[in-house]
Amino acid sequence: MKTLELQLITVGLDDGKQGVFVGWPLIQEQAPADSGQVENIWFSNLQQVPDNLTLEQLMELVRKQLCSSMATIQ
Repeated sequence: MKTLELQLITVGLDDGKQGVFVGWPLIQEQAPADSGQVENIWFSNLQQVPDNLTLEQLMELVRKQLCSSMATIQ
């Protein structure tokens, strides 16, 4: 079976609301404690996606969004 390595990131706001984001791991377990400090956070526009997407299809959409965003930032 093919697997994907994913990481959940939970963000809590000061009003008590929380959001969970799924993505490729940013921080590895063996990384030093002082590495990988957050410098910037970007949020995409809200997008409507079919509710029957597979995880692989969803991650492909995310990959395309990242490529597009990186081209815009530079």
